[in-house]
Amino acid sequence: MFVARSIAADHRDLIHDVSFDFHGRRMATCSSDQSVKVWDKSENGDWHCTASWKTHSGSVWRVTWAHPEFGQVLASCSFDRTAAVWEEIVGESNDKLRGQSHWVKRTTLVDSRTSVTDVKFAPKHMGLMLATCSADGVVRIYEAPDVMNLSQWSLQHEISCKLSCSCISWNPSSSRAHSPMIAVGSDDNSPNILAKVQIYEYNENTRKYAKAEALMTVSDPVHDIAFAPNLGRSFHILAVATKDVRIFTLKPLRKELTSSGGLTKFEIHIVAQFDNHNSQVWRVSWNITGTVLASSGDDGCVRLWKANYMDNWKCTGILKGNGSPVNGSSQQGIFNASLGSANTSLQNSLNGSSASRADTKLTGVTLVFCCLLHAHRNGKRSPFSPSPAPFDLSQDTSSLLTTKYCSQSLFKTRCVRFLPAQFDTDGTPDRKIFGEASCLEKTINNPPKTQNFHQNIFLKACKIKR
Repeated sequence: MFVARSIAADHRDLIHDVSFDFHGRRMATCSSDQSVKVWDKSENGDWHCTASWKTHSGSVWRVTWAHPEFGQVLASCSFDRTAAVWEEIVGESNDKLRGQSHWVKRTTLVDSRTSVTDVKFAPKHMGLMLATCSADGVVRIYEAPDVMNLSQWSLQHEISCKLSCSCISWNPSSSRAHSPMIAVGSDDNSPNILAKVQIYEYNENTRKYAKAEALMTVSDPVHDIAFAPNLGRSFHILAVATKDVRIFTLKPLRKELTSSGGLTKFEIHIVAQFDNHNSQVWRVSWNITGTVLASSGDDGCVRLWKANYMDNWKCTGILKGNGSPVNGSSQQGIFNASLGSANTSLQNSLNGSSASRADTKLTGVTLVFCCLLHAHRNGKRSPFSPSPAPFDLSQDTSSLLTTKYCSQSLFKTRCVRFLPAQFDTDGTPDRKIFGEASCLEKTINNPPKTQNFHQNIFLKACKIKR
């Protein structure tokens, strides 16, 4: 059961941004009081402020976490025209602050001449890179050449967007078929500027970022923008927060149809548009599988959106500012917003029309999830034993999935995490999308000697649109 808890943030002014780390166990908040606070989740699910410090000389608009592969690193941006990078240092055994941590400013990025409105770390496969955008319409991309020395950052790219920038989002796809891409949103109120969302792509020929697309249908000020995690899709999904919630798909066209400059051209469709907030929408955020979108607006509610097997997006849950459900929204909708949503969506895929039989040879890029699959078709055993039950979200959902639903007869080696595995056309697993190797990857590499065991059994999880 989902339990909402209020947190006395003790910020002395408006809170502008809340950011969770990769594992969802740490949280950072920033405010107009010029400070950033870091919160850690305890064993009983309570959040405790473990650090608070003044970061800038103006309102702090955004705060973001780097991937934990690079350590405990934060970036913040402010009205004072700067962005800053912070690293957590843990006191050593001979230190007065033995075992305690404190945050150290590693660098200040001072290239902007106006307010820095957003800051985002690039996906980890690109290395330690950081993008900022400013009110003067410039996106800057920095790189730390030495991840062990965060005091040195070099400005790699400057992108002039020719309109005031309010938010940015990296495309998280790690596929070699997709060039690095960044989406930029604008809150410019000028009526003569129609496209308030622009897509920039890295061009290997010129080694620069260039505008690949503009979403002409977004003409209202944009407050937030977010690419969905791309776990095996051949297209991209982009959420936009403006006067309503909008979800777009960007399908790359064939190479012969791309522009002469080498940039990818996209077939763009708006697949959902919701005005349920009846007010300005300020934030949009995807879950880790890119299947559930959360949005927050001036109506004081957080709304959860999910597509069914017919690709129709619907609201699956609503939370008021005090954490209580609205209009009979179910706890199932709340559950779907967590990592546990993988369980529900895969169950639906197994039982519904989206499940399909695959050939024994793995073809294309197929997304498959370990454990939540019918590993035997003879009816004698199934990894679903007992039947799925609600998870306690205060525990590690991934570990619960692994413990409850992985058949020990199939998976001789206990999986360290419940994660997807991605396969290329030759059937060779990509080593890791993120985190540790999944039990499926281990099993495919070392198939157990079990009757009726075939690789194609694992491809009945969910059918990804191609």
